[in-house]
Amino acid sequence: MTERSDPHAVQTLEALSALYPTPSAGVTLKVIDHLDDHLRRALALSPLCFLATADGEGHLDCSPRGDAGSAVQLHDDRTLLLPDRPGNNRLDSLRNIVQHPEVALIFLLPGMNEVVRVNGVAHVSTDPALLERFGSDGKRPRTVVVVRVREAFMHCPRAFHSAQLWNPEQHLKQDVAPDFPAMYEAHKKLNSGG
Repeated sequence: MTERSDPHAVQTLEALSALYPTPSAGVTLKVIDHLDDHLRRALALSPLCFLATADGEGHLDCSPRGDAGSAVQLHDDRTLLLPDRPGNNRLDSLRNIVQHPEVALIFLLPGMNEVVRVNGVAHVSTDPALLERFGSDGKRPRTVVVVRVREAFMHCPRAFHSAQLWNPEQHLKQDVAPDFPAMYEAHKKLNSGG
């Protein structure tokens, strides 16, 4: 179904706003333009974040970024540092940042339903001092994503509470969990014409 084929598609901001109540004052007032002590403490405890980027032409990417301890380090109260650890070398996020620097991040804290959201402007750096700062087991990342914070705030726990993601009773059992190695092989075969 596309927007054109859906007679119920919402096509204006006015129509969208008419469907929802006005947000409470607290929802607006919780957004700040820097990382205060509360947010810095939360980020220090977050080993996993999701980085959303766009290339400026509507091609989007959202990828997980994790590290032992904390996924990021703070340079100052308006700057986050995110190492690009070895991975699949697709460079989707990095390529997007080079083309269009706007980014959004969501930081997860183990066992907690609240998350921290950060929106800002990023660039990819090869500064030797930054690379050294993230050295681990004798290896440095090739690049560090430097994010200048525009907005930062904690986000309500409703989605995680509803999803029960952290509830061990809801964890997928092996007999019903997706077979990701098989999926990987099937998709490779599909795209190679085999």
